[in-house]
Amino acid sequence: MALNPGSPPGVGPYYENHGYQNESPYPPRPAVVPSAYAVYPAQYYPPAVPQYAPRVLTHASTPVIHVQPKSPSGTLCTSRTRRVLCITVALGALLAGALAAAFLLWRFMEDKCSVSGMECGSSGTCISPSHWCDGVLHCPGGEDENRCVRLYGPNFILQVYSAQRKSWHPVCRDDWSESYGRAACQDMGYRNSFYSSQGIADDSGATSFMKLNISTGNVDLYKKLYHSDVCSSKTVVSLRCIECGVSQKMSRQGRIVGGTGAALGDWPWQVSLHVQGIHVCGGSIITPEWIVTAAHCVEEPLNHPRYWSAFAGILRQSFMFYGNGYRVEKVISHPNYDSQTKNNDIALMKLQTPLTLSDEVGPVCLPNPGMTLEPAQACWISGWGATHEKGKTSEMLNAAVVRLLEPWQCNSKHVYNGLVTPAMICAGYLQGDVDSCQGDSGGPLVTLKSSIWWLIGDTSWGSGCAKPNRPGVYGNVTVFTDWIYRQMRVNS
Repeated sequence: MALNPGSPPGVGPYYENHGYQNESPYPPRPAVVPSAYAVYPAQYYPPAVPQYAPRVLTHASTPVIHVQPKSPSGTLCTSRTRRVLCITVALGALLAGALAAAFLLWRFMEDKCSVSGMECGSSGTCISPSHWCDGVLHCPGGEDENRCVRLYGPNFILQVYSAQRKSWHPVCRDDWSESYGRAACQDMGYRNSFYSSQGIADDSGATSFMKLNISTGNVDLYKKLYHSDVCSSKTVVSLRCIECGVSQKMSRQGRIVGGTGAALGDWPWQVSLHVQGIHVCGGSIITPEWIVTAAHCVEEPLNHPRYWSAFAGILRQSFMFYGNGYRVEKVISHPNYDSQTKNNDIALMKLQTPLTLSDEVGPVCLPNPGMTLEPAQACWISGWGATHEKGKTSEMLNAAVVRLLEPWQCNSKHVYNGLVTPAMICAGYLQGDVDSCQGDSGGPLVTLKSSIWWLIGDTSWGSGCAKPNRPGVYGNVTVFTDWIYRQMRVNS
């Protein structure tokens, strides 16, 4: 977390934290610098090893091969007995290979949609998760458009997509029960998670509702729903699948202005992501099993979950040495992440065992569609990143207040000159002063709205730390909410 008002104007390295570095991690620079790095001086080469973190030695899985001396030619299978034995061994090896191939083929056929993500029950066709709930029937029976739910606005209004009308509609509270809320939460990827379901006045301006037909008996929730222009209760369903966005910081807002140390419970969703005992990146808890971080944190070779462990509810890095943290089961980068431009810089980690939630460990809320942010909305950043450019990882968790910057400001020729895409969001101050820095990558950019904390960004990149006209750039989580829910559903 950088507090660097005295930094001279100019351009410095992007604060990417890869942790592990090969001997020569950077290929030779092309003659023309790619547009994504247009802010680099032509002669700039990133150091082979970041100065802000000690080198992480990952134990390669490549086995050590001990070569045995060859037997003298012609002595192995000369006698008849040995010749029979050799043939038997060869046939056994061929049979074993055939059995292994048959087993792998069977497993592939059994789980043929493990890559595509969804199987159409009526036909067995596999479709991509990106085709779920996109308004187009890809399954012959329409299964891909049947279970499409989302939460809308700061009041978590439950909406169901109508493939027939190609639009989203709130669910009328009439005849609603908690069991339906639990089913909807599961379909959004909240496995075994449910918080509340209640009726509130609709503020989306809807003129048509999805309503329950309870006379249909014990059938699927979505088969019970039908279109209605009338909602007798005049209320719609507000659904909370998880208690999120709760912080003890409400009474201590003055503590973090300017970048100061955090207290336990201030940012309960903040995690430290380690590789072999070393802090590499930050992340944000969204469920007891799922963490949001940056895709550039998990580029090869760190795209395998075995390297990672997560620590939550701990303020000091030195206190993390005494535990093993939570092991990671899956690492999922956004499929359209661009390592050069840092576009779509978001990734998910699924933990092997769920976190134990408490006042010090808890999820932040994902932003719902329909939420509006002010052009200069106050936001907060937190992390163990360096407190000045090229500095070391901080021992204590720090946090600071920043303000959103409009895209036209960040893309002006004096700032980032068109490098900021719609999948990115800018926050900070054009005069410098406060910023994210090395080690903060993947960590949260949050804002307080309707007394709830929302995750609107993950720390992605920036030119230097806290320099004038070089604000922080974050992955725009508001763009990725649907993608996050899809991953949670397919990997639950």
